[in-house]
Amino acid sequence: MEQTQNSLAIGTQVAPRITKTLLPIMGVVFVAFLVIGIAMPVLPLHVHDGLGLGTFMVGLVAGSQFAASLISRPLAGHFSDSRGAQRGVIVGLIAGAAAGLLYLLSLEFSAAPNVSVAILLLGRGLLGGAESFVITAAVSWGLALADSRSTGKVIAWVGSAMFAAFAIGAPAGSALYAAYGFAAIAIATTAAPLATLLLVARVPAVDPIHHGPSSFARVVGAVWLPGLGSALGSVGFGSVTTFVGLLFANRGWDNGWMAYSAYAAAFILARVFFSHAADAVGGAKVALVFVVIEAIGQALIWRAIRPEMALAGAALTGFGFSLVYPGFGIEAVRRVPAANRGLAMGAYTAFLDLAQGVASPALGLIATGARLNSVFLVSGVTVLCAALVASWLMAQPATVEGCPQ
Repeated sequence: MEQTQNSLAIGTQVAPRITKTLLPIMGVVFVAFLVIGIAMPVLPLHVHDGLGLGTFMVGLVAGSQFAASLISRPLAGHFSDSRGAQRGVIVGLIAGAAAGLLYLLSLEFSAAPNVSVAILLLGRGLLGGAESFVITAAVSWGLALADSRSTGKVIAWVGSAMFAAFAIGAPAGSALYAAYGFAAIAIATTAAPLATLLLVARVPAVDPIHHGPSSFARVVGAVWLPGLGSALGSVGFGSVTTFVGLLFANRGWDNGWMAYSAYAAAFILARVFFSHAADAVGGAKVALVFVVIEAIGQALIWRAIRPEMALAGAALTGFGFSLVYPGFGIEAVRRVPAANRGLAMGAYTAFLDLAQGVASPALGLIATGARLNSVFLVSGVTVLCAALVASWLMAQPATVEGCPQ
């Protein structure tokens, strides 16, 4: 008990310094991920209503970004470790701008929905690669600038910038789409990453740690169990971002974008007040508690009979998932040497991408053959399975090459 109190006290003391160090990186991540946030509430509507395609294609378009992120994680991790995190962020931003140009091109073929969606899928794939480079390199950058006592805080705060972008991007994207159509989303997706390049120069570069070649398979072997926990816990996130807007539309409820904002706002609040918890008491313990909260949120959306109930469920889902990712992330990072941080984060996050790439189309099939709210029952049960992984990790101390930490 005394050790935990001391750890909490240390976390409080270093918080202002760490926050100041991370702010520029958070700014880069925030602006870069606005382009994903603005598309969240409108992309399903564009594919379903604008192009006249079904819910499976909605899930496929949404999941294609995560599939591309999965494929590019090893490259992003190797690049960040060997060439430097700053360069990794720059590559990601340029790729994001190129994705916006593909969005624009897809609109030229709106009269041929199959061609248009094929080009849109290419854009989503490129954006997935961009996201992989930006977030993998940004977290690695933050970990290199911070001390080892702040691993969880770095992962939590950099992720908070991402979800702040989602919170602001959702209503902004809805407004842009309502006023100017999907073209405005495409233009913003092109312009925002280019503008963010100006912020990158303000962050101190960190030279990569020189080391021998690392096997991605070996790193995966070290982090697969925390990665599995994160993947299972992320399914609730995917169900909200892909299908809650359609649920609101299906029920005739207005302002479906509010569910995205409720999710992201609760997510950020949890990280503001509890981002130090995983460093203080252990990542697996924190992940276990917050997985249960996330599952309760999914159950509320499943049983929602009024929009307020669905909004509360989205908020609880966001609050729960907020510390699932950094909780399991600490368990992953502490299982590899410092020289492989980027590769470890790439491998760890690849499990999340795999879950989203598979879960979004699968949930889309469930939505096609059953009532739409059944999606949230299935995702809630899946999220609960992450509690089993957290329980196992609590009994297995983190090691690096066989050495207990």
